[in-house]
Formats: sequence, structure tokens, C-alpha cells
Amino acid sequence: MPFVTDKQTLDDLNLLGKYKNNSVINLFNLTRTAGAEHLLESMFQQPLTSVANINRRSQIFQYFQSKKLDFPFETEALSATENYLSGASASNILMAAGQNARRKLLYYMGLRVEHDLIANGLLTAIKMLASIGGFISGLLQQDSQSPFAAELQKANLIFNGNKLKWLESVNIAGPLSFFQTVRCDYLLRTTLRDEIEVILELVHAMDVFIAVTDVSRAKGFNYALALTAEKDVLHIEEGFHPCLEKAVPNTAELDADNNVIFLTGANMAGKSTFMKSFGISIYLAHMGFPVPAKSMTFSVKDGIYTSINVPDDLNMGYSHFYAEVLRVKKIAEEVGAPKNLVVIFDELFKGTNVKDAYDATLAVSEVFAEHRNCFFIISTHIVEVGEALGQRSDNIRFIYMPTEMHGKIPVYTYRAKQGISSDRHGMMIIENEKILEIIG
Repeated sequence: MPFVTDKQTLDDLNLLGKYKNNSVINLFNLTRTAGAEHLLESMFQQPLTSVANINRRSQIFQYFQSKKLDFPFETEALSATENYLSGASASNILMAAGQNARRKLLYYMGLRVEHDLIANGLLTAIKMLASIGGFISGLLQQDSQSPFAAELQKANLIFNGNKLKWLESVNIAGPLSFFQTVRCDYLLRTTLRDEIEVILELVHAMDVFIAVTDVSRAKGFNYALALTAEKDVLHIEEGFHPCLEKAVPNTAELDADNNVIFLTGANMAGKSTFMKSFGISIYLAHMGFPVPAKSMTFSVKDGIYTSINVPDDLNMGYSHFYAEVLRVKKIAEEVGAPKNLVVIFDELFKGTNVKDAYDATLAVSEVFAEHRNCFFIISTHIVEVGEALGQRSDNIRFIYMPTEMHGKIPVYTYRAKQGISSDRHGMMIIENEKILEIIG
């Protein structure tokens, strides 16, 4: 079953968006090849729900991080190789000979572009494939039992098979003869097309593993351990937002007995960042990627939904409040499906008056909390909701983001504490900014 989420969640957590400088995917995108960039995007779009698959990918990343490899192939030559190999090919050897004869004739007539393009592409491809084969063989000799050994062995068998063994005997010191060109071109672009695709996919995968682990090492990320859904646990130790400089870490813990974090605190105290950090770690962990945390253990979930930046829809005639209601309805349908989900609500029903927001937040939070198979973070600045929930439910963990007053100046530590916030500094901030004096 695929991991479920939606565009709203991806936007809330800023996970995708290759043209957004602060997106999570851009943080990891140090890839050297177009194929690796496409593979990275695919990984981000398709998190995993199998414990075995998550942990195996995580182990491969850890293996590459321990090896501290630089990308071993010259990117310009690799790009030229891929361009050549992706070109149109002859359906049989006679057609290949005819095409090469035509290019040769045009060459002698002074029209050299097509001939040189194919000749140079073929030589570059032969050299690159020999380099890839040597690197794979060397890596296998160093560690034949690595988590990545199966992929390496598959490619190594192709290089050592009869169809590609001839690479070792090709003299690439000078131009190839007519018959060598015909034979090699036909083999690489027609006969061995599927095998070559396997080899290039391996190169793209190595590119991704090297790029991601370079980021992990530089940022101090670590690897999460996936557990079965039946364990129903989540522990993120010292998790932080991966895209913020000097991000303040916080710990979050949930299980079947305490499956809801009810988060309070003043505006600007860090509630949204706490929740986004939490959501990003959950998502990356289900991809098998390194996570921005000191450590993480989690039971695999079916998906994640957030309601953080819900836009109104003027074209549909939706107010902000009605858009919020529709978002909660969408998530309620998913929770009741039933699915094992992670759900994040930031400031429920902030588009209506305080009385309605209090009643709605209390009622919705209480009902959601009954779904013990799901994990929730629900934030509000209406602290009275937390006090009422504490009397009605026994499975809610209360956390708040504190504000320290230095005289009349609020200072935010961004370090979560147990309990419910009692901070009410809105009017003080208004007075500090002298808004009333400006109006008067």
C-alpha cells in the first residue's frame, strides 16, 4: 500500500519544489546527474510503508556515509555517454552497417557532424562503461557483504557476461575501424539496451546515495529505525528543522497510551516550527533517508496529513474558516477509513471567533484523540482548550513553547516544556511597538 499524503501537506512542510531554495528536496539535491535528480524526486514522491524496505534503504545510506565516497565519474563524460546511448538505434546489424556507411560517406563529402557525434559518443561510452565496471568490481572486492552488494553484483554480472566482456579488448587509443564501430554501436544501443539501462540506473542510485549522505554528514543528521505498526511508538530525540540555521532541537514522544501532543504557547514562540520539524522527520524516516535528529525510532504509518497554512478559496467562495472546516473534514475521512496516520493541526479554526474556535477545537481534538492508532499534534493559543481536554482525556501529552520575560521584552527559547502555557503577552507586544500611541 502506498504512503498517503496530499499537496497541502507537501506544501505545508515545504518538502518538494526544486525551484524553492528552502525546500527539503533542494537541501538534499547535490546530485551530479539528471537521472539521479529524477530518482531523488521519485523517492520524495513515494515514501515507503514496508519496514524491511525502509530499513534496507536506510542501511544503504549508512553504508555510503561510512565509505565517504566522492562521485567517481566525470559528469560531462557521463552526460555525453547517456546522450549517445539514448539515441536512435538500428533494429538489426545490417541496418546498423548501412547507417554507419551513410555517415562515413557524408564524412568524406565534408559533412562531418553526424559522423563525429556518433564516433565520439561511442568512444566516450566505451571508456565510461569500462570505468563504471572497474569501480563496481573494486567496491565489491572491498565489501561483498554490504547492504548495496546485491545491486552491485547484478551490474557486475552484466559486465562479466559474454555480451559485454568484449569491452576489455577494445583498443580505445585511436579511432575504431568501420566494422568495430558497427558492431560496438549495435551492441550498446540495440542488443544490450536493457543491460545498459540497469548499469545507468545503478550509477544514478550511487549519485543519490553519495549526495544525500554528504548532506547528512555535514548537517549532523542520523538514521531512524523503522518498527512494525503493532509497536505503535514514535520517539524523536532532539529533532530540529533541517532548513534552519542554528535550529533549536526538541524531543517528541508518542505511543498508544499517549497518542496526542497538545501544543500551546504564544505566537512566535515556535509552535509551527516544532510541528514542521516533527512532520519533516516523519516523512524523511518513511523514505529511509537520514533525519534531522539525534535519534529516531518509529512505527511505520500509512501516511501523513497536515493543516498548517490553509488558504481560502475566493474562486469557490470559501472563507478561510470554511476552508479550515473542509480541511478537517478531509482528514477526518482519512482517519475514519481507518488508516494509521500522523496528523498535524496548527491553530485549529483560527478563522472564526474565539468562542466558536474554543468549542470546535475542544470537540474535534477529543474525537480525534479516540483514534489510538493515529498520532496527532494539535496546537492552539486558546489555552483553556488544553485545560478542558486534560479533564476529559487521559491519552494527551501537553507540551508548550515557553516565553521568558526580560522586563517588558518577551524572549523565546524555542525549547518545549511539559505542561500548558499560561503566556498572554499579546497586549504587551502591542504596547512595546507603541501602536496605540501611533494611532492616538
